[in-house]
Amino acid sequence: MSLTDLPAKLKPIGHYIKTAIEHDKRDPVVAYFCRFYAVQKGIEIDSKSPECKTYLFGLMDFLEKQKKAAPEDSPLRNDVVGQSHVENYALKVFLYADNEDRAGRFNKNVVKSFYTAGMLFDVLSVFDEVSEDIEKNKKYAKWKAAYIHKCLKSGETPVAGPLPEGDDEEAPQPSTSGATAGLSSYSQPSPPSGSYPPEGPPSGSVQSWPQTPPQAAYQPPQQPQYSAPAPQDTWTPPSNPSGVALKTEDYQKAMKFCKYASSALQYEDPTTAIDNLTKALKLLTTGKAS
Repeated sequence: MSLTDLPAKLKPIGHYIKTAIEHDKRDPVVAYFCRFYAVQKGIEIDSKSPECKTYLFGLMDFLEKQKKAAPEDSPLRNDVVGQSHVENYALKVFLYADNEDRAGRFNKNVVKSFYTAGMLFDVLSVFDEVSEDIEKNKKYAKWKAAYIHKCLKSGETPVAGPLPEGDDEEAPQPSTSGATAGLSSYSQPSPPSGSYPPEGPPSGSVQSWPQTPPQAAYQPPQQPQYSAPAPQDTWTPPSNPSGVALKTEDYQKAMKFCKYASSALQYEDPTTAIDNLTKALKLLTTGKAS
């Protein structure tokens, strides 16, 4: 199915559709979840009018075909892997923009990178509640994109990096925790191409979807090779020392803490990893996270 026109009521999701199109070949996983987020927001805006319903149903059908065509180990079929993929990509784009900004290299690519990072941080909400670090960096990225764009347009020289606290109470600050600390060791992606759209959503015309859903260009990481341990007697997990009966949501919260800890370890941030592992352990033994 070819969808070429974005209904007027759905123009607020136009930037996410445009970002998806830009990533169809560069990173199909990012493109998929940008459209997935656009569907969610589109349903919130208008899912009843005939034109919006037709557009959103067509988009959902396209995404379903992509998911079915993807391999079993694709991030499109595993939310944990998908979240990690999109989050790492968003943080790399954010780091590129932040490094360029702090070095005083102000141009349209830096504006576009901050803007794209901010939208991808939005997209992360399709998986779960975003962390405080991501929320801070999202607000900062969006503010930086608008701030640098305004300065370039007026001929002013932007202030590199975060504004000193007190200079502008409305200016957000980026996260100072380990959310991006370890990303300096990652290869940075190429800056997003194209110019930053300064005001309003794009026009209603959007290029056609690819007729054949692209395969997710994803290769699962190589797992360390371990020698199998010698057979042991069957291990029985100990009972909860506090006798607490945990609910399904408790296990889900514990899994989330462990996931955050794993992500922190990837960024070589032991403090955040220990904090989240401690929360998981406390939840599993007492039924309380804090």
